[in-house]
Amino acid sequence: MSYSNTPNPDTGSSHKKRRYIFVLMESFTMLSFAGAVDALRIANRMAPDSYEWVLAGEGGESSTCSCGISYKLDMDLEEVPRDSTVILCGGTNIQDATTKRLLNWIRREARRGVTIGALCTAAYSLARAGLLDGKRATIHWENQDSFMEEFDEVELTKSVFVVDGNRMTTAGGTSSIDLMLKIIASDLGEEVANMVADQQIYSSIRTDQDQQRLSIPTRIGVRHPKLSRVIQMMETNVEEPISPSLLAKEVGMSTRQLERLFRRYLNRSPKRYYMEIRLQKARNLLMQTDMSVINVALACGFASPSHFSKCYRAHYNTTPYRERGAQAGRIVKTET
Repeated sequence: MSYSNTPNPDTGSSHKKRRYIFVLMESFTMLSFAGAVDALRIANRMAPDSYEWVLAGEGGESSTCSCGISYKLDMDLEEVPRDSTVILCGGTNIQDATTKRLLNWIRREARRGVTIGALCTAAYSLARAGLLDGKRATIHWENQDSFMEEFDEVELTKSVFVVDGNRMTTAGGTSSIDLMLKIIASDLGEEVANMVADQQIYSSIRTDQDQQRLSIPTRIGVRHPKLSRVIQMMETNVEEPISPSLLAKEVGMSTRQLERLFRRYLNRSPKRYYMEIRLQKARNLLMQTDMSVINVALACGFASPSHFSKCYRAHYNTTPYRERGAQAGRIVKTET
């Protein structure tokens, strides 16, 4: 079997090997990194010498992923060849991992024309550097609320991955495999990419048109079109909540029928379910941004900080202020 643009091992490479620089940020997600680099490894089995990669990071010694495993690095944050592709690997505590030195380095490499991608939460780092302004991007769904609050110049999507010019972002998890399969297909052909997917037992290759989260019916375990529609409206109208009567009217039901529907399938009232959605967003903003508690309350549809605090305490058994303080304490402990 022959491949388009595939080097012949006997006659030497017919094209230049493509070089990837994986930047392992502290507490990076191993799954996203491993999925990406392993796709390149398998591609080299199908088309020898197509890809090479090195591991980089601040200090050039080692980096530890979020599950506690350390990786030896090949290089510090140094100048790379212009035709390289830099892939930032993010994970937990992304704000702390996005250091001033890292930002300066990726800005400098971007000015030199280097293609830069970001796995999982590392899209935050690209945005902080100003490298996603005016571009489409994605990030893990848990970080979407805080990202939108902080970076309104970026066109954030819910796709599993996005390629916009020489910037690439993924949603985390296995979405890095989807991105790499797209790149491999572009470099070596669809047949090679499909063979790589088969080797990874990856039977459903997603495109940049696929959404990262499960559908609402799958998430709630109920296939009821009107219930799904109401929940979708709730999730997209957090800052200015819609009353249960208007939600019911939108799907052609009475308020009482809507109440019965939620009680039957979700064991709670529409008002309670809506409150849980708003409080979850509030918790994400408290944990992931520097927004004041008052601004978090307003962003989640609460008219006053006191009402917000009362609802938050009832649901999470702590106050928004203590939640923010506990998060700050975890960050200090991590840094010391």
